[in-house]
Amino acid sequence: MRVAVLGTGANGAGIAADLTRAGNDVTLIDQWPENVEVMKRSGVRVEMPNESHVTPVKAMHLCEIATLRHQFDIVFVAVKAYDTCWVTQLIEPYVKPDGLVIGLQNGMTIDDIAPIVGGDRTVGAVIEIAAAMWSPGIVERHTPPEGTWFALGSLSDDTFDRLHFVAELLSCAGKTEVVSDIRSAKWMKLVVNAAELVPSAICNLPLLDAAQIPGMDPFMRIAGKEAIRTAVDAGQRVVPIFGLSDVDPADPEGLVDRLLDAVYTQWSLPQTKTTVLQDWQKGRRAEADQLNGYVLQQRTALSGDAPANRRVLEIAHRIERGELRPDPANVELLLSL
Repeated sequence: MRVAVLGTGANGAGIAADLTRAGNDVTLIDQWPENVEVMKRSGVRVEMPNESHVTPVKAMHLCEIATLRHQFDIVFVAVKAYDTCWVTQLIEPYVKPDGLVIGLQNGMTIDDIAPIVGGDRTVGAVIEIAAAMWSPGIVERHTPPEGTWFALGSLSDDTFDRLHFVAELLSCAGKTEVVSDIRSAKWMKLVVNAAELVPSAICNLPLLDAAQIPGMDPFMRIAGKEAIRTAVDAGQRVVPIFGLSDVDPADPEGLVDRLLDAVYTQWSLPQTKTTVLQDWQKGRRAEADQLNGYVLQQRTALSGDAPANRRVLEIAHRIERGELRPDPANVELLLSL
């Protein structure tokens, strides 16, 4: 069985290293040239709170895909959500007719992958992991495999029977669950992402520090509750993620509080910066449009508004246009709804 991990930044490289160490035939494919060269030469170094390891890997530049002479059984897509369409189109000829493409990403990328490879070859995933990559080939993983969590679900009944195989494959990288309603599960993850990823990054602080600024934690909860109300109004179910139990479908806003508290206590170290802040500190575009922007888009389609998410998106766009810099002082802009 051949496996590809397409996009080997912090999350992709760490998961690919776990898959490789478990004895799988894994190819790492990335668009950052220095990262690929370091991985080819020195492998992937994963630094965790209590241990570190170096894993020799097979790595390819994105431009080398055209040299492949085989197809993959499993492709894990771990690029930024906004890159999903074109990288899926690029890899599609190299996926076996009965192969599977799994989006290990934030956002609703199942809707980008399925039209390209088909719903019967698409697997959606919810992923909870904290990691960073500041230097090529080196993953700073704040949540080791025993603290990482995945949920997997299919869009097709034909694929559902194969989900347990994918879950077993991924079990070397974290705890895995198979869920019956992956779209609702991904919405629940989007809810907590909308609450914390971009708002805390706007303050240019690690998540836990940002949450301590007066007014920030309540604001993040408001953004998350706007998102979950949108999900419910759009017909999604309130379902447990992160291994939570006893979720009350009649209390969706209570789930927002539980999810955000879980992120604070289980998936954040004092130095943990959200993926959005990591992108901005590297001078890169972040996923604000695929997170808070998606919530706002869906709320607007329901003839409503999501003012907290709108404000987050407006400030994020100003930062990406160079009109603002991420800074704790931006909390005044966030709170001035």
